[in-house]
Amino acid sequence: MTYSPAYGWTEEQLALKHSAMEFTRREVTPHLDEWERNGEIPREFQKKLAAAGLLGVGVPEEVGGDGGTLMDVCAMQEGFMEAGWSGGLMASAYTHGIAIPHIIQAGSKELVDTYVRPVLSGDMIGSLGVTEPGTGSDVAGITTRAVRDGDEWVINGAKMFITSSVRGDFVTTAVRTGGEGAHGISLIVVPKGTPGFSVSRKLDKMGWLASDTGELTYDDVRVPLANLVGEENHGFYYIADKFVTERIWLALMGYGHAIRCLNLTAQYCQDRTTFGKPLVANQVVRAKLVEMRRQIEIARSYTLEIARRYDAGENCIAEACLAKQTAVDTAVWVANEAVQLHGGMGYMRETEVERHYRDVRLLPIGGGSTEVLTDLAARLMGYAPGAKA
Repeated sequence: MTYSPAYGWTEEQLALKHSAMEFTRREVTPHLDEWERNGEIPREFQKKLAAAGLLGVGVPEEVGGDGGTLMDVCAMQEGFMEAGWSGGLMASAYTHGIAIPHIIQAGSKELVDTYVRPVLSGDMIGSLGVTEPGTGSDVAGITTRAVRDGDEWVINGAKMFITSSVRGDFVTTAVRTGGEGAHGISLIVVPKGTPGFSVSRKLDKMGWLASDTGELTYDDVRVPLANLVGEENHGFYYIADKFVTERIWLALMGYGHAIRCLNLTAQYCQDRTTFGKPLVANQVVRAKLVEMRRQIEIARSYTLEIARRYDAGENCIAEACLAKQTAVDTAVWVANEAVQLHGGMGYMRETEVERHYRDVRLLPIGGGSTEVLTDLAARLMGYAPGAKA
């Protein structure tokens, strides 16, 4: 029996979810294995998403989006993941979810017209450059520096693990324009082809194979002062403000992978015969399937509750950290059990659960590691020394 939760959605959101699933069957399923082998998705895929009305969901119409709330985004993404998207496909197709929100929030009309609108029409691909070789989750510790020189910024430094940067057209780049710590960081848009700006290396990964990931070099890169997003030295706060939606997005990926793994495994256990009976005839197998479902139900319910509260205007920074951890821990456990129940076939590249097993392993690391986010939640909830709840 296929698990396809409909509760929690309005009729419109359920229709959006089903539209995402149908799009997947038509435009993704026949090609996904090839994209995984190629290490990236074709640029024209963005145009197909835009034409289907699925690229700008959750983005205001006044900047070229399709409108809607975070809950609408959740419904759409649940449909994609339940229908079998890989983690790399989701990351690459929706990198604009982290590349353009800061420009929409604080950027000039010129920046919106030059970068945001073309991204939402599928004509450009953007990425976000925050992580550096020596900083990881320590956003406040970045060292890539931008200094003023006349009417230009001159940027020097490096970025690491940047999604969609190989095929991307620009990078919304976090740079240090002031002193040490969070108060000295700004965001500057750097277009592809700018002299001194290069993808120094395309990175090979354990999972997320359909996602192009690069290491970037900035060597005396000059861009106009007008490419500054918002106010100088306010970049950290723009970045932090969008962490809630990013972590909910990753939580959705987590329980989405888990739903797909459960459905694939339940069907396999019905079809696979051992010792003269189907696998599902064994009590221990049924117990595993039920536990997979139980953990998914909890992760999904909590994630969507936090998304609803965010849409209602609540401050959900700590709760988003908890939602991400709950969902990604579920994803890792469920994918592991899926491989185990598939037996030897679960270890084969020809079996889909093997891909999910590799893809989910990144989720407790990306978007803030579980350890970092747990400590952040402790401080926000007043559990750290000197903290106030």
